[in-house]
Amino acid sequence: MNVQLNHTIVWCRDKRASTLFIQDILELPAPIPFGEMLVVQMANDVSLDFFDSHEPISSQHYAFLISDEEFERAFARIRERGIQYWADPGKQRMGETYLHNGGRGLYFDDPNGHLLELMTRPYKVGG
Repeated sequence: MNVQLNHTIVWCRDKRASTLFIQDILELPAPIPFGEMLVVQMANDVSLDFFDSHEPISSQHYAFLISDEEFERAFARIRERGIQYWADPGKQRMGETYLHNGGRGLYFDDPNGHLLELMTRPYKVGG
């Protein structure tokens, strides 16, 4: 089986503001218009396709695997902008980062209430 995630739709209130937010924090290329969406391309050929919605938006979780250097730069921008962050998805450890599998990480909200995660090492699932 050779199944790969190609893209996912990120429901938002303002696709321009949402793509600028993620572009700024993660130093991503400018979004590309595609139909009614703005598409943000990731390095592994997966894209986040931002689509405006006037319906209630359910919070989703998006985790980004980045290098240690990219983490330091993104973490600095999060602190500079006064964005709250947590060491856990339940938001119990505010103002902390986590350590897993020899790497660092943190959680923070985007403008639509989606829970974003930055991590420098992937989780090891199943042993």
